[in-house]
Amino acid sequence: MKLVIDNNIFFSLMKPESVNSYIYFLANAQFYAPKYIETELEEHKVECIAKAGLSEHEFEIRQKEVKENIEFFEFTEYKQYLKESIILLPDWEDAPYLALAQFLNASIWSNDIHFMQQSKIKVFTTQRLFDMLLKREI
Repeated sequence: MKLVIDNNIFFSLMKPESVNSYIYFLANAQFYAPKYIETELEEHKVECIAKAGLSEHEFEIRQKEVKENIEFFEFTEYKQYLKESIILLPDWEDAPYLALAQFLNASIWSNDIHFMQQSKIKVFTTQRLFDMLLKREI
């Protein structure tokens, strides 16, 4: 299974005890993300550290662990799908994730309802992936 993760999923992976973290490390899946979400994580680092309940050093270690299993893509690699993605989604800020998923022929892992309003790319919520993991479907 190929999954493009959105920024909220990416941020939640910084908390080791989160359901998302369990799914991330146990699922038989390949993970992808736009490169710019690394910058977004840095911008929200203080908030993420607080929510994760980690020290700054622990957070840096965790960030490295999580990033090792994600392939990041530059905008130039999937930009040809951006225009269509903007049209398909009610929130244009979500378009890069949809564009990357189209480029990779992948699904999206997100809990954002905006993604559910399009039918081009399959979207998996955390709950759905958790259920699939319990059934050993992933």
